[in-house]
Formats: sequence, structure tokens, C-alpha cells
Amino acid sequence: MFKRMREDIAVVFEQDPAARSYLEVILTYSGLHAIWSHRIAHAFFKRKFYFLARVISQISRFFTGIEIHPGAKIGRRLFIDHGMGVVIGETCEIGDNVTVFQGVTLGGTGKEKGKRHPTIKDNALIATGAKVLGSITIGENSKIGAGSVVLKEVPPNSTVVGVPGRVVIQDGKRIGKDLDHCDLPDPIADRIKDLQAELTELRQELIELKKERNKVNDHTTV
Repeated sequence: MFKRMREDIAVVFEQDPAARSYLEVILTYSGLHAIWSHRIAHAFFKRKFYFLARVISQISRFFTGIEIHPGAKIGRRLFIDHGMGVVIGETCEIGDNVTVFQGVTLGGTGKEKGKRHPTIKDNALIATGAKVLGSITIGENSKIGAGSVVLKEVPPNSTVVGVPGRVVIQDGKRIGKDLDHCDLPDPIADRIKDLQAELTELRQELIELKKERNKVNDHTTV
């Protein structure tokens, strides 16, 4: 147990340049507290002490702002950066060396039974505000861009961005147009642009019709 705890602390120093001392990390890192609390809750959950497991997870949620269902399976060296608003569902499975940022949801898509939450493979990174929903798999070494909504399987060694999420890099090669986190698709803005273009076109047609009508009136007057 203490070996795993030392490993968890070491991950913080590897991933977060703001970490300055062991005491600071142990006392102030909510992601670390959430992971340690989850291990206790998960142990009770596996022994079918479901109520006690949920109580522990909800107490942890109250103090850390991170909700991890006690049934979730989490591998080694998970790093939750900041963590506020992170939600990890009951049937979620997370591999080793995974990084999760604040506001991430690893959730379901409805009231389906059985495996209904995602599987995150080793070395994956889920960026700020991303939503990974349903019983899908995020492959090894893959990255999910900030604010993305992922509803389909992601192959290994891929980068996914957008709403809905799509693969833009796979095995180091770009697929289609690459998008930065600051340039994610905005379907509402795109629709407004389309409507504006249609309005401009209709306005121009109206001007042309008025010109034709004026020509006809002038000819009739003469």
C-alpha cells in the first residue's frame, strides 16, 4: 500500500511542475486524495459493502470535487490534474499512466445496463472538459482534446478533437485538417455563418428585383 502511495506522489512531481514539496503534495492535491479514497471505497465495493463504499466516495466528492464511483477500476499512476468536476462512472476502466484534467466526464449515454462507461487504455490523456461517453475504448497513447465529446472508439496513438470528436492524428500522421484546442468546431457559429450568407444572397436578389422593377416602371412611363 505504501509503495503505491509513494508511486502516486512521484507521478505528481513528474506531471506537475508546480509541485514543490512532499508535504504540499500530500496535503493539498485533491486528485491524490480522490485516488486514495477511491482505493478504500473500491475495496469495500469488491466485498459487496456497497453502501459503505458509496458513503466513502461521496465524502471524497464533497471534499475534493471529484466523483469516482467505487465500482470503477483504476490502474497505477493515474494523475488527476486540479480535478474539480471530474466524473468517473461505475463500469469505467482506466489503465496505467493515464492523465485526466479538470472537468472531464467518463460517463454513460443513458440508462443501459452492464458495461456502459468507457475503457481508457494505458498512457492516454484526457484534456480539460472532455466528455467520453458510452462503452467505448480509448486506445493506448491517445489524446482527447479539451472540450471534445467522444462517442466512438478511438484507435491507439490517436489525437481526437471536436464535437463530436474525430481523429485528426493517428500514428503521427494527420488525418484531414488538424485542429488546435483553441480552434474546436462550433456548430452553432457555423450555422449562423450559413444563415448570414443566405441572408446576404437573398438581399442581393431583392436589390436586383427592385432594379428590374424600376426599369419596367421607367419604360412604362415613357
